[in-house]
Amino acid sequence: MTGMENNAQSTGFRTTTQHMLKTSKEYASQTLMGGLSGFESPVGLDRRDRIRALKTGDIGFVHSWDINTSVDGPGTRMTVFMSGCPLRCQYCQNPDTWKMRDGKPVFLDAMIKKVERYADLFKATHGGITFSGGESMMQPAFVSRVFHAAKQMGVHTCLDTSGFLNRNYTDEMLDDIDLCLLDVKSGDPDIYEKVTGGVLQPTIDFGQRLAAKGKKIWVRFVLVPGLTDGEENVDKVARICQSFGDSVEHIDVLPFHQLGRPKWHEMRIPYPLEDQKGPSRACKERVKEQFESYGFTVY
Repeated sequence: MTGMENNAQSTGFRTTTQHMLKTSKEYASQTLMGGLSGFESPVGLDRRDRIRALKTGDIGFVHSWDINTSVDGPGTRMTVFMSGCPLRCQYCQNPDTWKMRDGKPVFLDAMIKKVERYADLFKATHGGITFSGGESMMQPAFVSRVFHAAKQMGVHTCLDTSGFLNRNYTDEMLDDIDLCLLDVKSGDPDIYEKVTGGVLQPTIDFGQRLAAKGKKIWVRFVLVPGLTDGEENVDKVARICQSFGDSVEHIDVLPFHQLGRPKWHEMRIPYPLEDQKGPSRACKERVKEQFESYGFTVY
């Protein structure tokens, strides 16, 4: 009996019959591991069971994962990029993560075992696991269950999010988050909508909920000339960060760049910032000083 069949039986899932499965190479490349080496993909589950398993967190749709150092949190980290995002940021680096169906379904047990495999490394380097995206809060059950298992192993947990899906996370789910990389994409609601297509308030609400729980926050702010760099907008971002109190350890000012443009071209999506330049040194320094004037450590 295969590992997939064991998992299917142990969780009560039904499996599709052979004639229900596509056999083309294209389907296999889209649905199997492709970039997710070491994970078994539950391609044999029928559609109803996939939907149910997604809601319960028994499976998650994952774009890719990586081991890195000091990029997505402290120490050596396993960063898991989840598929699916409700926002459409003009400067998005990963438009290939927008649609959940483009990810690969991964069993919860397989993800937990992967964390367990690296647990000693994480502890030795003061690292851990980070869920990013896409938007990891689109799959709250899967992410929170992995985080809960990681905490039981003594592994540090980090959520990289826009906070836009604030209500997707219960207070109980917040308990297993050690650190949040919170993208405050704008301080002005109109600019936020222009940048993302979404609304600002849920990000503020989520940051304040984290602060009430005493969670650490690293704020991320993408600096785009002519879009997010206005002095008034930066001041509004700073005031939002002030509402998070002492939870904010620092603010990362991330200069806009064009590294994501090739993906937009490859996917044939019109790129709104085609000719946009990055911020000047003077602009970066001015924004850094603005945040520092509010008492924040800025990187």
